[in-house]
Amino acid sequence: MSAAAAHRVVVTGIGVVAPGGTSREDFWQRIVSGKPAVREITAFDPSPFRSRVAAECDFEPSHHGLTPRDVRRTDRFVQLALASADEAVRDSGLDLDTVDRDRVGISLGTAVGSSITLEDEYVVVSDGGREWHVDGDHVMPFMYQALVPSSAAAELAARFGARAQAAVVSTGCTSGIDAVGHAYRLVQDGEADVMIAGASDAPITPITVACFDAIRATTPHDGDPEGASRPFDADRQGFVLGEGAAVLVLERLEHAQARGARVYCEVGGYASRANGYHMTGLRPDGVELGAAIEDALRQASLAPGDLGYISAHGSGTQQNDRHETAAYKRALGEAARTTPISSIKSVVGHSLGAIGSIEMAACALVIQRGVIPPTANLTTPDPECDLDYTPLHSREADVAHALSVGSGFGGFQSAMVFSRVGDR
Repeated sequence: MSAAAAHRVVVTGIGVVAPGGTSREDFWQRIVSGKPAVREITAFDPSPFRSRVAAECDFEPSHHGLTPRDVRRTDRFVQLALASADEAVRDSGLDLDTVDRDRVGISLGTAVGSSITLEDEYVVVSDGGREWHVDGDHVMPFMYQALVPSSAAAELAARFGARAQAAVVSTGCTSGIDAVGHAYRLVQDGEADVMIAGASDAPITPITVACFDAIRATTPHDGDPEGASRPFDADRQGFVLGEGAAVLVLERLEHAQARGARVYCEVGGYASRANGYHMTGLRPDGVELGAAIEDALRQASLAPGDLGYISAHGSGTQQNDRHETAAYKRALGEAARTTPISSIKSVVGHSLGAIGSIEMAACALVIQRGVIPPTANLTTPDPECDLDYTPLHSREADVAHALSVGSGFGGFQSAMVFSRVGDR
């Protein structure tokens, strides 16, 4: 479909399961409060590890309508996705019995998939790692579903009877933005009327913690856990691992209008770049992330000064925060110094592939509610991170256009723009 004939795409539903609250409203109240949902890890004994804190979800599957069979069959990351998708579809007011389900699709992002199940089952079949030749007779009956990340999209498709494309996007820490971006393109191009899109990850496991310990990416903070996640602060020591999920209902504008749907915002543009440079390293000039931002703004027909808020990747590592700051200056020029920016990872941690969709949910709510969440723990700004990173306290603002960015291992750099309908 030509650009001139592209369909406009809007967000009509939001569902979130995040640390500090397992609903959209709990999540919103937590991020605007600026109170971090970080604690010492409870999922396992963290004492052998360098980093012993995480942002965990107090998630009870039965409270979200999941049956014991659902729980037995699926990994925690799938359960988080199902719960947030259920909330998003309810929020959208979409009656799936009255729509053409051949025009409803699924796009789900994840970075590490069923890591909890895979690790737990390896421990069983290897007798705690003592046996090199594992005994397959002791593996769970749903191992195939755990092995292939596509099972998450299949679960969502079956739950909602969605018969358009169902896909899993796995691009590391940009998976959440990229999954929503993939869904946006399908609706924009006329391949679907409705996409249930987002991301989920539950990576708080010994193997994941050990891997990030090995490259010293996570914080060794041993004080008050709530002070551990410190994006853009001079005293930051690395990111705080998190978990969670967010799902958005994306809909063709005419489809949403025809059924009288409430609209949060419109997707204005989406772009992604790769740096082709290093598996975990970033170029200090931020050129690839800057290019993604410029492209997303071009698609949305916006100038840099039109942005009212930026949801930063803001992981809290030394190189990422400086790389990101350079990218904003490169892409936005002088507007970079006057645009409010914040990192909600300071509150809910870094849930790897899930965080991009969680941050997109935050952007939609910022546009709807006119409040910018703060960057918690930003008490001593890094002189090289010298932009308006909204320290400590939320801020009221009329935001018509919001940008969210993501930066992932492997060199992935993504950006998406949301706009208030009527302001494009």
